[in-house]
Amino acid sequence: MSGQRILVVDDDLHIRRLLQGTLVRGGYQPIEATTAAEAIEQVKASAPDAILLDLGLPDRDGLEIVPLLRQHSQAPILVVSARDATDQKVAALDLGASDYVTKPFDSEEILARLRASLRDHVAAQGASPIVQTHGLSIDLANRTIVRNGEEVHLTRKEYEVLRTLALTPGRVVTHQRILEAAWPFDHDRRVDYLRIVVRNLRHKIEPDPARPAIIMNELGVGYRLMPDVERR
Repeated sequence: MSGQRILVVDDDLHIRRLLQGTLVRGGYQPIEATTAAEAIEQVKASAPDAILLDLGLPDRDGLEIVPLLRQHSQAPILVVSARDATDQKVAALDLGASDYVTKPFDSEEILARLRASLRDHVAAQGASPIVQTHGLSIDLANRTIVRNGEEVHLTRKEYEVLRTLALTPGRVVTHQRILEAAWPFDHDRRVDYLRIVVRNLRHKIEPDPARPAIIMNELGVGYRLMPDVERR
């Protein structure tokens, strides 16, 4: 499974290369846009997990693009800008940005702010950052799955299905809700596609795929992820 996708929106080639190297070193998968229009298209096509946004774009002011990006994605938006005026920072945050980093920046600070924003994004959805079940550890903030001490590699669709279930452990999640999360831009969302992904997922994470204990089927409704029961 590849790392979380981070969209870098900046028209400065030097900055994009610097951020790309920083993100790869941090275990992320960078994707790029150089204009506001490209950024919106990338958000629609790639569904990034977070966005690093410069405010000085050639086709649109960055403050205008923050609410536009919010229309298509709830991913954290970290503004990375040379504008250091307090009113610019406040405006960006009020419009929906998660954080604000001033250029020139320290690469380690960017990674730390990004990790914090991703953790906060998970927490804001009411989920525990780490879900434990039957020897499986699902770390939603860092996007890692570990089974009995070994990392499990999932496809992007497999991860999105598991993540959607892990956001509300113990509760039934409908087929439609899972399909919307894992196939956000597909018009033809079919339950049989979901069943194939769940079957493959069970082979990777269940102690006994023939007798599922982690992902339970709610006939005709959806699926439920069964967390470990806390012992008192």
